Amino acid sequence: MASIKDVAAEAGVSVATVSRVLNDHPSVSEDARTRVLAAVQTLGYRPNAVARSLRTDQTRTLGLVISDVLNPYFTELARSVEEEARALGYSVIIGNADERPDLQDHHVRTLLDRRIDGLLVSPADGGSPGMLDAARAGTPMVFVDRWIPGVDVPVVRADGRTAVRDLVAHLHALGHRRLAIIAGPAATTTGSERVEAFREAMAEHGLPLPDTYIGQGDFQAESGRRVTEGFLDLPEPPEVVFAADNLMALGALDAVRARGLRVPEDIALAAFDDIPWFVHTDPPITAVAQPTGELGRAAVRALVDRIEGRPPQSVTLTAHLVVRRSCGEPAPTPHSPVTNRSKS
Repeated sequence: MASIKDVAAEAGVSVATVSRVLNDHPSVSEDARTRVLAAVQTLGYRPNAVARSLRTDQTRTLGLVISDVLNPYFTELARSVEEEARALGYSVIIGNADERPDLQDHHVRTLLDRRIDGLLVSPADGGSPGMLDAARAGTPMVFVDRWIPGVDVPVVRADGRTAVRDLVAHLHALGHRRLAIIAGPAATTTGSERVEAFREAMAEHGLPLPDTYIGQGDFQAESGRRVTEGFLDLPEPPEVVFAADNLMALGALDAVRARGLRVPEDIALAAFDDIPWFVHTDPPITAVAQPTGELGRAAVRALVDRIEGRPPQSVTLTAHLVVRRSCGEPAPTPHSPVTNRSKS
């Protein structure tokens, strides 16, 4: 493997000149720059990123700690983060918290030990001690999707309240009156916000929301299955189950089918967090879609602004309702689209 000394010898310049060229220093002649870059190409030289970080105090690396890598929403979010970071000249190291605060802290500590330049975090269960300490210590950080009230960190998120209101209005227009929700963890901002938006929308239409129609989930499929089984065992089961994330919706669908029931003929189903394969289920699932790709890209831009000394801005995007056929909607005509989901 070629060294910086080999490059200097090939180009006929000093090691210091090679270093200045590689760090884009202006005090290098065009001739020397051309010869060094040609030598780098000829020898296949690759600078030592660790050594360079010790000199510049930057690694050009971002950390991303997501709540659940198995959740297709977070998978799509991570992809958009990686693409935007690469476009801006940064690499990304990803840690999966698996909705566990202790695992979140483990990833935060590990990433900081690797001298990353900044952190993107979707806080698990309302946060964790290590993550909060890092934020309060001034570590460049941006919260994405979820946030922690009272912690002075820029937030990039989608506002789903209007879309949830649109969903309830849509269900009401279809004639549904008994609507139930599988809520996410109350300790997370997304969990509490979605159930509150649902409660407010139900009140706007004069629809009751008894406690028995609010099931506590944890953003995992098994909780969606468990809560839905409880709904189905009620003396008067709901006509619609609204799952506050896509994995809980999958669990709900499993519970319905395990009873030999049909969607939407026997019970309707809707979800928060639209994902591409919802269009392929039978029937396709009506869902609230977040602009996932833009969330990831905006979060990276905000973090890079913070790292590079520009004032970062919090960003709130808008979620929207995607109407399909899992709530008793009429089948589309031959020339009408199956979904209005726009690619983020």
